Amino acid sequence: MAGKMNTKTLQTILAFGSLILLIIIFAIASPNFLKFENIIGILLATSVNGILAVGITFIIITGGIDLSLGTVMTFGSVVAGVFISFWNFPIPLGVMMGIMAGGFCGFLNGVAVARLKLPPFIATLGMMMITKGLNLVLSGTKPIYFVDKPVFGQIAAFPVLGIPLGVVIFFASALVAAFILSKTIVGRYTYAIGSNEEATRLSGINTDAWKIGIYSLGGLFFGIAGIVMASRLQSAQPALGPGYELDAIAAAVIGGASLSGGEGNILGTIIGAFIITVLTNGLRILSVPQEWQMVITGLIVISSVYLDILRRKVR
Repeated sequence: MAGKMNTKTLQTILAFGSLILLIIIFAIASPNFLKFENIIGILLATSVNGILAVGITFIIITGGIDLSLGTVMTFGSVVAGVFISFWNFPIPLGVMMGIMAGGFCGFLNGVAVARLKLPPFIATLGMMMITKGLNLVLSGTKPIYFVDKPVFGQIAAFPVLGIPLGVVIFFASALVAAFILSKTIVGRYTYAIGSNEEATRLSGINTDAWKIGIYSLGGLFFGIAGIVMASRLQSAQPALGPGYELDAIAAAVIGGASLSGGEGNILGTIIGAFIITVLTNGLRILSVPQEWQMVITGLIVISSVYLDILRRKVR
């Protein structure tokens, strides 16, 4: 147990060291990198991906995956847009419905995986297609704007001690998730299912019910990310979503979450999310073409997964 703890701590330290190294390299390469406006931009850009990554961390630790998180995020924003802009519901109620819509999608994914015994890859791929279609149907294939709802825009932009509220929501979500994962029975069963689901089931724990709950919890975080994203854009963009799953899963993996299940933590995931944003931001400042940014990010993800495989072999 002590060895496992040391390995996890070492991986988090390595991820943090990589983040610091990236910051130093880009700060030396460009004087614009450490400007206050750019730092705020990095924080804002990390907020949505970071909340998504926090949600997917729970699912990855169980040994599962959710490919629908990007379109579920958009589904949450579209549902909020329908309630607020189309039906003139109060903004708090619309926001709540958007978050609950994300949680409901997670619930359905959990039922498909735990009860119907579908492989998580297939179940969530189906949900990705379903929500992608529903986003277009509910919005009429057009963006739903919130320009006449300035309060909605303040969800992401309202300054709290000079920091946009969207960033505060991100860190608050991470703190709540870290507490759940480390201090509650939900966290203990999340790790137990990911480490050995059959042994956990034989010990009398209803693993199917817990997996459904964990997928639902992940969906709630995706819904929150959808609200923050829609607030930043002042609109719900129905075609937005595909592609976000890659960055979120990459953030969790870079931060130490194992795709084999049983390992991962929220601090590592946050560091992973910042690594991806800092890398993207720094390469953009250095005018590296977007296609090469994707190549470099992909190489980093592959390296992280390979290191995880090596680490398991050594153990």
